[in-house]
Amino acid sequence: MKLYIVPTPIGNLEDITLRAIRILNEVDLILAEDTRKSGILLKHLNITKKMFAHHMHNEHKTATMIAERIASGESIALITDAGTPAISDPGFLLVRECIKKGIEVECLPGATAFVPALVNSGLPSDSFCFEGFLPQKKGRQTKIKSLLNESRTMIFYESPHRLIKALEQFIAFFGADRKASVSRELTKMFEETKRGTLQEILDYFKDKTIKGEIVIVLEGNKN
Repeated sequence: MKLYIVPTPIGNLEDITLRAIRILNEVDLILAEDTRKSGILLKHLNITKKMFAHHMHNEHKTATMIAERIASGESIALITDAGTPAISDPGFLLVRECIKKGIEVECLPGATAFVPALVNSGLPSDSFCFEGFLPQKKGRQTKIKSLLNESRTMIFYESPHRLIKALEQFIAFFGADRKASVSRELTKMFEETKRGTLQEILDYFKDKTIKGEIVIVLEGNKN
């Protein structure tokens, strides 16, 4: 049978596709990063399917077992809490295992946070690099240093409580005048995008209570 990679809304439930709903209704099993969170979405969609937890803490152990179930005749869909699986979320290991075993993998198009953040930023989008989450501690500065000469627009994910630290580090390495954009709460009621220099954005956020997942879009090196 087949492994389906199914994107789910990053906030606005209207962003689920008709095709995604059909697939989730048709498969034998749904793999979910958090079955409680995904249960809310499935209930909203009137989908009653068995779920199995597949997340960063168990994916190394369960990928082979799941691939074997698909090989034996089951159709299985993988979803995460929000967005497209395997983009800074579990999924890569399972996809790789299925490919190794000759199992067909089909990824549906759909919601992912970095695309609207990039387009909204007003920074060049013809060529870009997606860096995901920076290391929280060890290797964080080394990773930033490796991007000093990157000429493409750079995209990062960040948590709200580390946004200020990220902006301060970017200023230290890239300069206060480097252009950037910060988007948070994408597709939700309080969606916000702040554009400007790194210093302007830091000044805007440093005294605020920051909520929601963050996407930072950073101008590439123009020198």
